[in-house]
Amino acid sequence: MDLDEARAFLREHHHGVLATRRADGIMQSPCSSTSTARVGRSSPAAGPPSKVRNLRRDSWAQLCVVTDTFFGRWIVIQGRAQVLSLPEAMDPLIDYHERFPGENPDWDEYRARMRRQHRVLIRIELMRAGPDV
Repeated sequence: MDLDEARAFLREHHHGVLATRRADGIMQSPCSSTSTARVGRSSPAAGPPSKVRNLRRDSWAQLCVVTDTFFGRWIVIQGRAQVLSLPEAMDPLIDYHERFPGENPDWDEYRARMRRQHRVLIRIELMRAGPDV
């Protein structure tokens, strides 16, 4: 799949499952790490779970992105991930949240919650996408 085509899909669909590699090289179970994704943006994640530890050790990441209805078209993207931690992650976390429609949160409470939950941002450099069928 062409990377521009993958980016176009990601602009419309934001629900995915993140997969990483464990220290022994086996891919971590993707069913335990759902995520939201935005093109040109980062995905928030709670830290320091195994996925974040894995990405800090081995930057390879795979994200399977599905439509809101789950069944139907889907894509898998692969690439190198960068984990951005607090306090550097705070402004990008706010930027990320502002891109979702809905209520504007109490930003002081939002910042406190991000610190309390040890949130990080994961940026994936898109290198490969599929399926190609």
